[in-house]
Amino acid sequence: MLPDFDSLSLSILIGIFAVCTLIILIAGTRIAKVAEGLAVKTGLGQAIVGAVFLGISTSLSGTILSFYAAANDHPALAISNAVGGIAAQTFFLAIADLTYRKANLEHAASSLENLMQSGLLVVMLAIPLMTAYTMDFHFLGVHPTSAILIGFYLVGMHWVKCAKDDPLWTAKNTAQTQMENQNEQEDAPMSLKRLLSEFALLAAVTCGIGIALAKTAITLADRTGLNETVIGGFLTSVATSLPELVTTLAAIRRGALNLAVGDIIGGNSFDVLFLAGSDMFYRAGSLYHHMSSLDMLMLSATIFMTGVLIMGMIRRERSGPINIGFESVILIITYALLVAFVWFGE
Repeated sequence: MLPDFDSLSLSILIGIFAVCTLIILIAGTRIAKVAEGLAVKTGLGQAIVGAVFLGISTSLSGTILSFYAAANDHPALAISNAVGGIAAQTFFLAIADLTYRKANLEHAASSLENLMQSGLLVVMLAIPLMTAYTMDFHFLGVHPTSAILIGFYLVGMHWVKCAKDDPLWTAKNTAQTQMENQNEQEDAPMSLKRLLSEFALLAAVTCGIGIALAKTAITLADRTGLNETVIGGFLTSVATSLPELVTTLAAIRRGALNLAVGDIIGGNSFDVLFLAGSDMFYRAGSLYHHMSSLDMLMLSATIFMTGVLIMGMIRRERSGPINIGFESVILIITYALLVAFVWFGE
């Protein structure tokens, strides 16, 4: 049973926010190891497992936060948490690139599945943006775009799987290219049943933390007077996205580069579904038509950042400034400018 957040002091609320963030970090670190074991046991490969198992599980706290905010008539927080999380996680890839010193991360993690996943993400990000400029129509409080997003995600993931099973494009292998079988063990240390059980337990923990963070964020917005778009875009979204950063860095340390990149890109595609789910929980009409100009800016910036990432994965620059690729440099600059504009321009 959660306490009455309205009766808590500001310092206690900040403390709860910090503790929730710490729990997310601990659970996220463990999920990385479990997901890599699933990649071996299921035979799906690191990129697919990173996108599906790891990407979804580490996004659960953010999912619950957006759903809870929408159900409690806070559409701005629901939208900005989803959109801001995608932007932050794309930026995290540049941070991950900084930690991998052998080569540009997008060069070493050459994966057709990650390229396909990135293309799917661009399409899914564009759909809510276009919807905001269309007629405010909904059926039983749900806009048709929500069904379209879910459909595109399911079909897109099928296409990603087909690209892995029957690739018609392949990346040129170099000395820096990471091959999955270089880091996979012949026998995973745990059984599939145990891996799935631990995976489910860790996912349940992140769901509970998502509710606590949502209640804390709503109360903080009321107490501090900060815009919910700012709180969702750069506080809750970063806090709930930290598992992606932690698991990505952990996967890189373990040598699972495709898993690391797949976690971020796959998590981003799943995070777009935050909007579809939040629209269903928001009963006052179409959630998409509550998008502010700042939300649209974050969406547009994320489409731009994803496009740059795709160019980087295709170009596969071995090294660049401070041993990172040109795409990582652009991602860092873009996200810094986005934060400055939204935070100080509001």
